[in-house]
Amino acid sequence: MQNRIKLRLLSGGLLIATSILAIPASAIVIRHDKAPELYLASKADFPPLVTFYNIGVHGTLIAPEWVLTAAHTVFCLEQGQPIQVGEELVEVQARYSYPSYRLGKHNDLALIKLVKPVLSVEPAKLYRQQDERDQVLWFIGSGGTGTGLTGETVGYKENNGVLRKAQNKVTAVTKSDLRFVFESDQQALELEGVSGNGDSGGPAFLKKEDGYYLLGVSSRVDSWFKDVGEYGVKELYTRVSSHASWIDQVMAADDAARAKLSSTDGFLQEGMTAENLPGICASLSLKTKS
Repeated sequence: MQNRIKLRLLSGGLLIATSILAIPASAIVIRHDKAPELYLASKADFPPLVTFYNIGVHGTLIAPEWVLTAAHTVFCLEQGQPIQVGEELVEVQARYSYPSYRLGKHNDLALIKLVKPVLSVEPAKLYRQQDERDQVLWFIGSGGTGTGLTGETVGYKENNGVLRKAQNKVTAVTKSDLRFVFESDQQALELEGVSGNGDSGGPAFLKKEDGYYLLGVSSRVDSWFKDVGEYGVKELYTRVSSHASWIDQVMAADDAARAKLSSTDGFLQEGMTAENLPGICASLSLKTKS
């Protein structure tokens, strides 16, 4: 089975010597037969959304000092790296990835500890029930876009950080993951869509009367013969309910116990090395206000 990680570095387009970083990074991919403006979103659609890099890539605030994301997104999230929560830029204190995660595989989850609590945003709640199948959830993310007919066609530079949202139904569950399929025509939801490159780590969520609930974390594509964003593609989101106990343990532990509960691997992706990573991270970093 093919697992295509949503955030990819193409080694042929990585030119650190000239500070040029070429990354295919697209956001929510939409139906071809619906007006694109129907998919436009704002931070008010999901206030706990966190953005890591200037190409997108996301997480969710789940406690004032904690962000939940996909483990494959954390390569630059070292101590001192600025990330955006609501309107605030907050620095990373530490990262804690799921201990058995391997790049491109299941259990794609990580916790980010912030240097200070974010009090301007209400955190999302962890979904702890085991009834996700057939539920209709929302995705949100920034980057480029495209339609199910073409897949991704617009990169993050052209999109300039515009947020989009889409809905999709959970078609299957495993212990690790929630599965979604990008349907078309009569099988599709009104605002059917899927995430794409640059939406990694973003949420699959519900809004209820008592707030937002996080059910899944954008992880990877799991399809034969389908590229990211094409009709029929299968998307896997890491299942929050199955990992809630680990999340609770890490957040409640002291530093020594957290180290035993997690991995410190940076999960460097294609084209990344220990030598060129600082340059990559400088290119991707959100800039603090002077």
